[in-house]
Amino acid sequence: MRQRGDNRSRLLFVILIVTSLFFITLDLRGVQVMSGIRSGAQTVLAPFEKGASAVFSPVGNFFSDVVHLGRTRAKLKRLEEQNASLRKTLIDRKSADAQIKQLKSTLDLAGTAGYTIVNAKVISQGNSTSFSETVTIDVGANKHLTRDMTVICGEGLVGVVKVVYPNTSLVLLASDPSFRIGVRIAKSQQIGILSGQGTDHAVLQLLDSQSSVNIGDALVARGSQGDKPFVPGVPVGSVSSISHSSGAISEIAEVKYYVNMNALGVVAVVVKAPLADPRDILVPKPPQPVPTVTVFVTPTPTPTPTPSK
Repeated sequence: MRQRGDNRSRLLFVILIVTSLFFITLDLRGVQVMSGIRSGAQTVLAPFEKGASAVFSPVGNFFSDVVHLGRTRAKLKRLEEQNASLRKTLIDRKSADAQIKQLKSTLDLAGTAGYTIVNAKVISQGNSTSFSETVTIDVGANKHLTRDMTVICGEGLVGVVKVVYPNTSLVLLASDPSFRIGVRIAKSQQIGILSGQGTDHAVLQLLDSQSSVNIGDALVARGSQGDKPFVPGVPVGSVSSISHSSGAISEIAEVKYYVNMNALGVVAVVVKAPLADPRDILVPKPPQPVPTVTVFVTPTPTPTPTPSK
């Protein structure tokens, strides 16, 4: 029995040696046996690999998508914050540019008339317990402001100081229904009383029954005794329409303010009037018509052909 087992071991050893020599010989002769075996094995295992990929790939993709989604949300949040910051910067810049423009025009008007002024910024607009049309400015007793001082901007009359606080003041706008001011038609001596209506228009009542007014007439402040509450010469508005009422003692006209009371950013309080009345030098000049240029084209004369010899 032992001899029979030894014979089988020897036979198996011989077979392995012969087989190895056989594969070595084939490989030396260029026959790709092992690659064929590997290719066959890969062909057999390919369906299993695809099945495993189909099962496990969605799971891997899910976790990958979750990670990327978190990063995307964080990036979107940062972009939204940057966008909001840039938008605020742009709005602040536009507001600053508008205030600079208003300040420049106010200084030009005050300088032309010779008014001594204190610049102020409008910090709120609305109504108070006593008036419906008011603004609050950021200067008060700290800048030696007092009640009944004239408030202007680059376009003309804004209103009058009504209440003075330590660091702020309440300004009654010319559009308030309780507002009254004596005005004069520019380039004439006709005078009247202008009354606010709560809108961008006021009503003018001429004092002289023989006086007349025309559409487009400019109105300026007459000025008050001691220059309070109104200094003279401040532009107020222009006549937009005239009411011809048979029962009226004198003509009544509607006047549009030069100043937009809803767009006030920077104003000035007149703390001292000039020695001389500026009269009409502050009245806005009407727009000049654009000259029309006519171009005449002179035709080029056609040369006379030279007769051939």
